[in-house]
Amino acid sequence: MKNILLLTFLSFICCNNAKVESPVKDYSSKNEEALQFCRENNFNEDYYFLLDLSIHPGKNRFFVYDFKGKKITDKNLVTHGSCDQFEENPDQWEKAKFSSKMDSHCSMKGKYKIGKRDYSSWGINVKYWLQGLEKTNVNAEKRVVVLHSWDAVSNEEIYPKVSPLSWGCPAVSNEFMQKLDAKLQVSKKPVLLWIIE
Repeated sequence: MKNILLLTFLSFICCNNAKVESPVKDYSSKNEEALQFCRENNFNEDYYFLLDLSIHPGKNRFFVYDFKGKKITDKNLVTHGSCDQFEENPDQWEKAKFSSKMDSHCSMKGKYKIGKRDYSSWGINVKYWLQGLEKTNVNAEKRVVVLHSWDAVSNEEIYPKVSPLSWGCPAVSNEFMQKLDAKLQVSKKPVLLWIIE
């Protein structure tokens, strides 16, 4: 009986406050493709942003990848679009849907050129225009789908809870946006942002 009580106590002490990190998928083929794209299109070859919207919206799915170090140097939560304007979307909180259709409020897959820094009425009042480079995200600027922060987005994983929904913008926490903004402001070349599922 004493042994059972001791084991129960030890397991409670050891595991109660342990923060379990979500394992990161193998993105090596995406990273290689991204670097090749950056070389061919005169983009920043130091890093890029990879957003994997197949990951649960309460887990980190915005990754900053360092090409030279061949590793993820930062990660955080990011929103996806509600995608409920033209049809019902009962799974909108758990799963991203994609469309470039105007006024759809959907996320859009594909590669983006991070453009001009501008004023935002959200978060830390900074946004970056996103220029869609593929058929799947060609309407990004017309839809005003931009990279910005939002007070409602947590700065750490909240799984099994979910992040709030956007109208298609990849919105991040204020703290994470400050980090991204600091990097983007000193980049001499455009930075690649790539949304995948």
